[in-house]
Amino acid sequence: QVRLRESGGGLVQPGGSLRLSCVVSGRPDSDFAMGWFRATPGKEREFVAAITWNGGSTKYADSVKGRFTISCDASKDTVYLQMNMLRPEDTAVYYCMIGGVWGQGTQVTVSS
Repeated sequence: QVRLRESGGGLVQPGGSLRLSCVVSGRPDSDFAMGWFRATPGKEREFVAAITWNGGSTKYADSVKGRFTISCDASKDTVYLQMNMLRPEDTAVYYCMIGGVWGQGTQVTVSS
């Protein structure tokens, strides 16, 4: 059974940085890609970034290109989301997902 556990969220000022981590246990098929999504009240969950387990392919939402970087460490079964130049509109609960399985989410708040 695949389980995902996110961490690294918190409160940060605009322009600041955070790094989210998602540890995968019960590792699924390596052909799956890992994705980060985010959700805010009243809005649908939106795609943020995705990566293949070998790290060879990444994809980003236009809203985060050039600011966020997704990476993975297969030896640690962990996927990261480095978030730089954070903006108030990045405030959301961030979730990782693989093969239709979701983590519990981690709150990111960008505010002065």
